[in-house]
Amino acid sequence: MLSPFHLAIPVHDLAAARAFYGARFGCPEGRSAAEWVDFDFFGHQLVAHLDPARKAFTPAAHANRVDGHDVPVPHFGVVLGWDAWQALAARLTAEGTEFIIAPGIRFAGEVGEQATFFLYDPSGNALEFKAFRDPSRLFAR
Repeated sequence: MLSPFHLAIPVHDLAAARAFYGARFGCPEGRSAAEWVDFDFFGHQLVAHLDPARKAFTPAAHANRVDGHDVPVPHFGVVLGWDAWQALAARLTAEGTEFIIAPGIRFAGEVGEQATFFLYDPSGNALEFKAFRDPSRLFAR
C-alpha cells in the first residue's frame, strides 16, 4: 500500500478551491481554518492555503516539451486506474472543460505509454491526471 502524500498549494480564493476540488472532483473536505482547507485528494492530503500575494489566476511560468506537448512546470496530480481515468476524462470533456493538454495517450507504443490530461485549478495550479493500462509499468524504464 502506498503512503499518502501531503501537498500544500497556494490559492487566491478558498471558495473557488472548495468548488473545484470539492464539488467538481468530489474530494471530501477535512479540517479547515480561515486561511486553509484540507481535501482528501484521491486518498492524499491536499491543503489549499490562501496566499496573500496571489490575487487571481496565476498560471505556471514555465513549460517543458514532453512528447510534443508543453507541460506546465510545476504541476502535480494523481495516477488513476484506467477505467476511472477514462470516466473522468469523458465527464470533464462533456462538461466543456478547458484543458491545458487534452485527454490523450502519451508515449504511444513505448514503455511509459499512459493516458493523460492537464488542467488548471482556479488559482492557476496545474494538475495532471494520468493512468497506465498496465499499472506495473508506472516506473518502468
